Amino acid sequence: MSLSEVLEHTPNEPDALYDAFAAWVAGGGFSLYPHQDEALLAILAGSNVIVTTPTGSGKSMIATAAHFAALAGRGRTYYTAPIKALVSEKFFALVDVFGAELVGMVTGDASVNPDAPIIACTAEILANIALREGRNADVDQVVMDEFHFISDPDRGWAWQVPLIELPQAQFVIMSATLGDTTRLQETLTSTTGRDVVEISDAQRPVPLTYRWSLDPIHETIATLVADQQAPVYVVHSTQAAAVEQAQSMLSLGAAKPGKARAEELKEALAGFRFASGFGSTLSKLLRAGIAVHHAGMLPKYRRLVEQLAQRGLLQIICGTDTLGVGINVPIRTVLFASLTKFDGRRMRQLRSREFHQIAGRAGRAGFDTIGYVVAQAPEHEVENAKILAKHEGNEKKLKSVRRKKPPEGFINYTEATFNKLIESQPEELHPRMKVSHSMLLNLLERDGDVAAAIVRLVDSTVADRKSRRALLRRAAALGRSLIAAEIITRLPEPTASGRRYQLDVDLQHDFALNQPLSAFALAVMETMDEDQPDYALDVVSVVEATLENPMTILLQQQFRARGELVAELKADGVEYDERVAILDEVTWPKPLEEKLQAAHIEYGAKYPWLLETPVNPKSIVRDMYVSAMTFAEYVAHLKVQRSEGLLLRYLTDAYRALRQTVPEGFRNDELDDIIAWLGEMTRLVDSSLLDEWAQLSAMTGQEVTVDDAPPPPSRPVTGNERAFRVMVRNALWRRVELMSRDDVDALAALDGGGPMTRPAWDEALGAYWDEHDDLYVDGDARGPKFFDVEKHGRTWMVRQVIDDPEGNHDWALHARVDLDASDEAGELVLQTLSFARHD
Repeated sequence: MSLSEVLEHTPNEPDALYDAFAAWVAGGGFSLYPHQDEALLAILAGSNVIVTTPTGSGKSMIATAAHFAALAGRGRTYYTAPIKALVSEKFFALVDVFGAELVGMVTGDASVNPDAPIIACTAEILANIALREGRNADVDQVVMDEFHFISDPDRGWAWQVPLIELPQAQFVIMSATLGDTTRLQETLTSTTGRDVVEISDAQRPVPLTYRWSLDPIHETIATLVADQQAPVYVVHSTQAAAVEQAQSMLSLGAAKPGKARAEELKEALAGFRFASGFGSTLSKLLRAGIAVHHAGMLPKYRRLVEQLAQRGLLQIICGTDTLGVGINVPIRTVLFASLTKFDGRRMRQLRSREFHQIAGRAGRAGFDTIGYVVAQAPEHEVENAKILAKHEGNEKKLKSVRRKKPPEGFINYTEATFNKLIESQPEELHPRMKVSHSMLLNLLERDGDVAAAIVRLVDSTVADRKSRRALLRRAAALGRSLIAAEIITRLPEPTASGRRYQLDVDLQHDFALNQPLSAFALAVMETMDEDQPDYALDVVSVVEATLENPMTILLQQQFRARGELVAELKADGVEYDERVAILDEVTWPKPLEEKLQAAHIEYGAKYPWLLETPVNPKSIVRDMYVSAMTFAEYVAHLKVQRSEGLLLRYLTDAYRALRQTVPEGFRNDELDDIIAWLGEMTRLVDSSLLDEWAQLSAMTGQEVTVDDAPPPPSRPVTGNERAFRVMVRNALWRRVELMSRDDVDALAALDGGGPMTRPAWDEALGAYWDEHDDLYVDGDARGPKFFDVEKHGRTWMVRQVIDDPEGNHDWALHARVDLDASDEAGELVLQTLSFARHD
């Protein structure tokens, strides 16, 4: 029975609701832990509740009880989490418990059943509601998970704002690592007027044991597996180290599955399509019971690892701290490969909160009776331990033996560091606040005194006078810029509620919260000439400049550009010092940079909030399209196999932005081709997100708003003929690009096993170069007049005419496309037949 059905038969009285919820839990074969029982009573009494209990102690059950209580009072309840993956996971869990009609989800990408009484959303979504509507918002209860994010320098404001601006709401705040909550309790009491109950004395259902290992890490892992302490999650400071460790364990055969488990793995992986590159590596690892898990992987690979782990089929998972943010994967042992991490700026030791957040993943209730946390000693300590063991009892030798020192620049840690982390309490949370144009604009949409609201938010966060003064000065400066730009005007007299200013623009048109530069991009497009040959590509560049920079991809573009230039400079005899000076100026491609920067300054004078978001000229979508590479080819080209998930997320964001930002009136056939190609390519690379959207739609019985996402992934490769035609054309164009560089080896590799062998390519190109001095690959050469398709049932015969310097157009590339084979393979199947003169 769902909880919504339980509510139908339960009076809205605390005692009756308590008994009904406890009976529902018992019906599932469980009973409430004492701390869950205490939390339920406090929630039913109307108190704010702070739950700071260990990971695996059942905070999800407390959240469910809170939603149950809110529904009983016909209130509206919000569940917030820091990342979309957690929001999505929670949405499905809530649907299972309460039924699809009562649960909705809102993130920056999707809106499902947004008027439901239970909403799962990201923290920023609720924060913006709180800013716009304040005490008038239809928010009766807020359950805030992973609340320690309130101390995040960039995002902490989203956790602090609702505490201050939603005084009507009951708060249930949850995290395993909150530290001292005295200040938080004072804030909640003063803003909501409710009592605050802290639940912090829960016993961890699955106790943890701790061990420092002086064995080499591969021996540590092998021992843990042999001692039945798997699954082992090996936490690394970098993605590269995680992959390297997994491959090392594979070569050592550390987790070789038994016959029964091997059969289960084979069955579980049957039908799953692994791409080339990292996919083939992961496939080998998984079949051996070893996995990799980090944010740079494709979503479908991460989900597969999580599903296999939940089924108990994996022995070793090597990853980063991505599992420390609430994803529900049963792990028996957490092994820290080091006690340091790279935080985006520098390498440093783990903080107490970070350590406990990750260590808490060990030992899951319902799976284990004990959890293990192991810290691996640094390599130099391991070597020194070997030396001591070798010469144990020989005092003379021990005094003279040379011990290994840590490498230069190494952030050292010892067993004492480990013990200190074990015994430490998480650091006190310090809330963060950011004042921005978007905050002011949101506050201006409500009927109230914006200045007073800003002071209230700043005072709730900042203690020292200097920081307070800086934030208030920034707010005043931003306000003046909005007045100067005539975005807001002063009212003749304040309203009864204290409102002194009003908006003089339609923010629905001019202000996009999730894409603040969308209006800017549209303004730039209005100045562009559609008759220019590169118009479609330039529109793509404008949209790309509004997206966040995927730095790993861009740095690889820069690295490749510098490498190619070095070869040219050396060939030209340029001296070393001069080469270094020239290379310092080389960065990743930035189409339209000067135009976009100038337009940004000009447009920002009229709409000041746009200046808070810089334009970031770059060329990833454009580069892929012009070079006619597939996703796999581009990943290999830049050598970003470990970051292919980052590349896919960027391409997906670019596709959505193009669909959202570019009006129909600004599109031409080439731009429509690019958008269709981009959407289909991302769908073919990884349809797991689209699978989820389709499931959402089926569960809610409604159309899911997902930024014009492409149709469900059940469609075959050839199902979207326009996009498939672009893929065919790009495949031919990729060959033309290689022909222009006379890269016979690469051409032969594209057509392995077909009639165009390396000798055949060499002969054909030789004949062409005998007649022509160049082979054009500019915009005109890509024109539609040079590309033909003849359809013969489920076979296409295609031709790409070459644009030569004399304009004879008497050479062409011929190929055959098998549509049935393409659908079966899940990708384009094309074979080059010839490159020769044509009539």
